[in-house]
Amino acid sequence: MGEYLSIDEVSLSNGELYTFLTNKAGKGKKGTLVASIKGTLSKDIKEVLYKIDSSKRLAVKEVTMDMAKNMESAIKEVFPSAERVVDRFHVIKLLQESLQHIRIKYKKEALDVENEAIKNAKTMGTKYIPKEFINGDSLKQLLARSKYILVKRQDQWLKSQKERSVLLFENYPDLQTAYLKVHEFRNIYENKAKNEAEKMFKIWCEEILNNDKMKDFNTVANTVKNNLDNILNFFTNRNTNANAESFNSKIKLFRANLRGVTDTTFFLFRLHNLFA
Repeated sequence: MGEYLSIDEVSLSNGELYTFLTNKAGKGKKGTLVASIKGTLSKDIKEVLYKIDSSKRLAVKEVTMDMAKNMESAIKEVFPSAERVVDRFHVIKLLQESLQHIRIKYKKEALDVENEAIKNAKTMGTKYIPKEFINGDSLKQLLARSKYILVKRQDQWLKSQKERSVLLFENYPDLQTAYLKVHEFRNIYENKAKNEAEKMFKIWCEEILNNDKMKDFNTVANTVKNNLDNILNFFTNRNTNANAESFNSKIKLFRANLRGVTDTTFFLFRLHNLFA
């Protein structure tokens, strides 16, 4: 089975969720799939995983996962010797969603202003011409086209993206502040020392929670505080859940090549023969 595992959920058909436990040493090939469990309930996960011999379960050193409490509860009980590691990409994804939420909020406001201006222009019998920035974007387009700018690091921006970022941050300085806080958080993961990372995470969370202008990140800060022990376990071996995500992608591609799953039992049987 291996000492380093990953657990994640995937939809096989019609939104029906299955939980997959995978072996990192399998590298997405034969010997990767340890268990497939119908549903995501903690009791169902435990019922299946307890079928694994106890000596093998006690030998597991680490399990990577997202922040789902049902999975954490099951892994804690079934693999008592294993460290539970919250995948860093799931944490950063939460931050990025909050950042994009701010951008979308401003985009909706810009749309409302534009629609009102179009309405007034029609009333006056004139044609509405939106204001354009030096790069040719209107305010609405500037916000729409900045989606990927906010995801990337500054050193990864193309020339046109750098120009757009200047315009974006000049008009929305709080969006720049939020962007910098996200990348400040990401940089904490570059630390090699677990205790140093712990200090930085705690400082970051307190700065967010004590700043009224950063309310959009309050949920993320509280989530980080509540899952800090498992987040910090990343710094032991620096493992992520990337192999589980990659395995899920393989399953989805396999499903697509078969034009969907009509017989779930037979589909799982085929996965077993290929990957277990």
